[in-house]
Amino acid sequence: MRLPRVTAAALTAVLLASAPSLALAQEPDGSDSSIPSSSTEVTYQSADSDLPETTRGNQFLELSIDTVAPGTVTTSSEPFVTVRATVTNTGDRRVDDISVRMQGADAVDQPSELRTSLSRDQEQYPYAGEFQTVTDSLERGASTQFTVSMPLRSTTNPSLNIDRPGVYPLLLNVNGTPEYGGTARLDDARFLLPVTGVPRDPSDPTSVPLPPSTTDPVATTILWPLADKPRLAAGNPGTIEDKIRLVDDDLAGELATGGRLDELLQAVEFTTTDQLDPENRLTDSMCLAIDPDLLVTVANMQRGYLVVDDPANPSGPARDGTGSDAAAAWLSRLQTLADSMCVTAVPFAQVDLDAIGNVGDATLAASALESPSDIVDSILGVTSVRDVVWSASGQLGAPAAAALRSTGPTTALLADNSIAPAAAGGVAAVAGGSTVDAPLNTTVFDSASATALAGVGEVPSTPDFTPEDQRYDLSGDSRAARLQDAVGAMFYHALEEPDGSPRAVTIAPPQYWTAGGDEPTTILSSVSSMLRSGLATPRPLPSLVAEAPTGMPVETRTVPQVDRDTNLEDRVRAQSARIESLRASVVEDPQSALTPRLFTAPLREDLLRALTTAGSDTDPEYAAAMSRTRMDASETSLDRMFGAVTVVAPGGVYTLASEQSPLLLVARNDLPVPVNVRLKVDAPAEMTISDVGATALPARGSRTITVPAQVDDSRNLSVDFALTTLDGQQLGEATTVSVRSNAYGQALAIITACAGILLLLLAGRRLWHRFRGQPDPADEGYERP
Repeated sequence: MRLPRVTAAALTAVLLASAPSLALAQEPDGSDSSIPSSSTEVTYQSADSDLPETTRGNQFLELSIDTVAPGTVTTSSEPFVTVRATVTNTGDRRVDDISVRMQGADAVDQPSELRTSLSRDQEQYPYAGEFQTVTDSLERGASTQFTVSMPLRSTTNPSLNIDRPGVYPLLLNVNGTPEYGGTARLDDARFLLPVTGVPRDPSDPTSVPLPPSTTDPVATTILWPLADKPRLAAGNPGTIEDKIRLVDDDLAGELATGGRLDELLQAVEFTTTDQLDPENRLTDSMCLAIDPDLLVTVANMQRGYLVVDDPANPSGPARDGTGSDAAAAWLSRLQTLADSMCVTAVPFAQVDLDAIGNVGDATLAASALESPSDIVDSILGVTSVRDVVWSASGQLGAPAAAALRSTGPTTALLADNSIAPAAAGGVAAVAGGSTVDAPLNTTVFDSASATALAGVGEVPSTPDFTPEDQRYDLSGDSRAARLQDAVGAMFYHALEEPDGSPRAVTIAPPQYWTAGGDEPTTILSSVSSMLRSGLATPRPLPSLVAEAPTGMPVETRTVPQVDRDTNLEDRVRAQSARIESLRASVVEDPQSALTPRLFTAPLREDLLRALTTAGSDTDPEYAAAMSRTRMDASETSLDRMFGAVTVVAPGGVYTLASEQSPLLLVARNDLPVPVNVRLKVDAPAEMTISDVGATALPARGSRTITVPAQVDDSRNLSVDFALTTLDGQQLGEATTVSVRSNAYGQALAIITACAGILLLLLAGRRLWHRFRGQPDPADEGYERP
């Protein structure tokens, strides 16, 4: 139900009272409002209270739409609407005399009414049919299905008063008599009915079908998202041979026959065949919008993968995944399809663009916004549409705008109610402390149809850009009703009266979309119907991006960031700096396919997955918990990698043969890639250590580093050694080395000098005596042989 359910206590008390004669609220003239008037237009008194509830707080009955036929009315349709629905007793007692009728309202004439018309009071649906009995009695927990029909238009009987093409709100109203109570309206269900043409009125022999106007078709672009929640376990660096690890095996089911992603792809395959789309109108108007994170995951699943037992321990116990064959088949189908139609990439892992802007890391922004097109092109073997960024939230705050401008000329795709005209000449944004003047074009998608499409699927949601007055609880709607609302919203712009301005619409479901079953095919078939009937014409995405957007340049409206997780952003910023430091130190090995970029890319992509928007609107608590789990695993893994490169402690005391003897240290690298390191030394003043510069350590190997040293003291000295990345971030633990030298310092110099002087004096004395021919006293008692 869309009506508020904070029931007045007085109404409930009266309803549950023992007086069996309780009736509905009376009209001012005393008539019973539950009895239909003989006129086709019925008015009601506006009640201050809501629908009655049981003592447990639940409604007595719950009404659910099962099917609507026809889902879209054309000139060749039957001249009436038939709805099949189910009524269920959700209360705590039996309900008797259950009856239902259909009601209608005038066609929607504003995009906002596509939502607000579905939350009106039932009295604002003035065209009412007769009540018909559904069942005499319905016990607790029981349900029954029924069918109700009503003419579209009629001159002799009650009808929906549909006399021209448009989008019409309809309502089913159910009455009943709860045990111990009186007759009351117990529930209703609403939906939209698109009417592209009005059939002939059988009650009027002179009537003729009323077709729509096709003189000014609406240029239509539709984005078809193929995306999923992030599934790769965090903290695992790139590898050539190791299997990838996933946090769960749900993706296997989504890729298999009957899965969500299979049905999204199958809908495109089916509706773009030569039989159904012979002139390629739907194909030309549609573009596959693919999340590169999904492609990376599926491509790696083909060669086998593991599913971890605990996402918080990605390197721990794991079991074999079951979706390798499904992944290979799905990816092959996608490659075939992508070869014949438009393809574009969405930001990696449907990342929150404002969070990327807040982090302010240029390398991370490039991974989120520039790399996706390269990934899609590489895996699918196509040339995708570039330089367009579809914001997953449909909005763009100042931080996100700055991040987009920093990547160069880009077109942002946003909701049409999320932008406002700017002054001529564009608007400069600030990123990283500097003004960025690069142009940022903006084009828009239809927010009304996007809101309706977000309600389609197993888990309905309401986008952030939907205004407050157009929001309501979708859980009371059936999937069939939500699908009808979406189809009606898509038809609206094609059926509205032209006003002379250019007519164009971009249809954009949520990037992470839970539509399944027949829903995707119904959506695309509806677009195809608009194109075939002349209500719409194809507008390819490349043409849309190439156009100068109307009213541009624009500036984005302020996006509230009340739920901004500054702690997560700080952690991402710090982690990204460490990853970049490691990447700059990893050495390119010509003998290995594992390059520095391939080794560190998954680590940076983990940060983007931690900032994903996927699932945040349907299950925000779970999404936030998974973001924290990913960050924890990423930090733990990077700590382990930094600790894998270290100086091996020599043990004991290091004795130098002389005051200038070098130190010999062993540096070990347990990473699967070679890495350049620098030696950081913390030595006392009595010891001078020379800088040895960068040293390359082999993958999973060690190397001896000769460290020139000079010691001016013979005492035991403690020296701390550590390895760092090229930009100074410490690797591993510091090692303390005890050094003892045979040098005697200043005393040895004095003794040596004195001995030299004495030697010179003695040699001079001997030469003096010899020069004078005098025997040297030192030679007394010495006889020559």
